[in-house]
Amino acid sequence: KSAKDVVLMLVDIVSKNGNLLLNVPVRGDGTIDEKEVAVVEGIAAWMDINKESIFNTRPWTRFGEGPSADKSNPINAQGFNEGRTRYSAADIRFNVNGKDLYVTLMGVPENDILVKSLSSTVKTNKIRKVVLLGSTEKVQWKQTSEGLKIVKPAAIPNTIALVYKVTLK
Repeated sequence: KSAKDVVLMLVDIVSKNGNLLLNVPVRGDGTIDEKEVAVVEGIAAWMDINKESIFNTRPWTRFGEGPSADKSNPINAQGFNEGRTRYSAADIRFNVNGKDLYVTLMGVPENDILVKSLSSTVKTNKIRKVVLLGSTEKVQWKQTSEGLKIVKPAAIPNTIALVYKVTLK
């Protein structure tokens, strides 16, 4: 698996209150293959920016939304689909820590983002602030009855998965 495959699997599993055990094969002499080192370094680079969206978080009221959630997990069944799901930036996963909701896009968006689960029609969804982890760019956003609309960032902090930290009131 590539670093991207592992990170997306991790985000999906954690959003469903799961844990990921990662096995890195070792040669007989105790060294690690260069390809495996590259995968681990790719995971570490993503985690350096986005670890707060994984560690000490809990599942939110919904694990996610988007094409893979609708197709693979109809209604509210939250099955694990390792290796069978192809994600895009339209797929979103959620984790929460206190009033901070982490909204992870399972890819890099080509257009502006709409998070339907954060519609202004739900009383508990009142948003105070939105930031993109790993970026100093000010996030342009608006909450409507359709959902949370986020303008695509000019600079992308990583090419695996973008994480927005949404602070709720």
